[in-house]
Amino acid sequence: MGKTIVIANQKGGVGKTTTTVNLSASLALAEKDILVIDTDPQGNLTSGLGINRDNLQKSLYDVYAGRGTLEETIIGTAVPHLYIVPSTIDLLGAEIELVQKDGRERILSGQIAPIKHKYKYIFIDCPPSLGLLTLNGLVAADSVIVPVQCEYYSLEGLGLLSRTLKLIQGSFNPSLDIEGILLTMFDARNTLSHQVVSEVRRFFNEKVYNTLIPRNVTLSEAPSHGMPAILYDVRSKGAQSYLSLAKEMLNENGIRQGA
Repeated sequence: MGKTIVIANQKGGVGKTTTTVNLSASLALAEKDILVIDTDPQGNLTSGLGINRDNLQKSLYDVYAGRGTLEETIIGTAVPHLYIVPSTIDLLGAEIELVQKDGRERILSGQIAPIKHKYKYIFIDCPPSLGLLTLNGLVAADSVIVPVQCEYYSLEGLGLLSRTLKLIQGSFNPSLDIEGILLTMFDARNTLSHQVVSEVRRFFNEKVYNTLIPRNVTLSEAPSHGMPAILYDVRSKGAQSYLSLAKEMLNENGIRQGA
């Protein structure tokens, strides 16, 4: 049975989509079948993997609208073993339409269940808000990866997310757990970056990944070319950091740093 992991943080600009694209592609290099689900109407995950949204026959919106199953929506990417459920701007309408549906928060969970065994990991990329699209992702997930930008305001966002997760656990998904906290946009020359790393590790201990994702031009440029960093420039620090994160996830005996 595979594992479903939602990439979530209510604060925008922390590297959720960058992490989904590059972590999933790095894991696929290990010849593990990986599925990513783009639940953000902006569709950055979809375009970041080179999918032309104008040519799609089906998208995640069709699943929420009852016009198809999740499995029917899955397409391949340029990375072997990496598959995607794409998103289009139509998904904006789903938030409004879902309000009227019974069991609206469990639609994605019900669609994932029949195909979960086919993939090593299923990653769900969420929008930076706690609407019904994000709620569906959190209810469907076994665990959460939380990208945290190495800046002061990210610490405040972590507190908000922790309270949100407790609410989800109490009402919808009691087994939801934090898979890991990923520190992103780390600048080794910046004292604040080091302070944020220290504070996050002090509070979350072994939940924090050893791997730090640096500020890196390649990670910023690769999406405009429709490819993950490992295809755009595998030797870059950004690509290498996500390969390191993938190895950390696959290493069952790995021990994460404490404070």
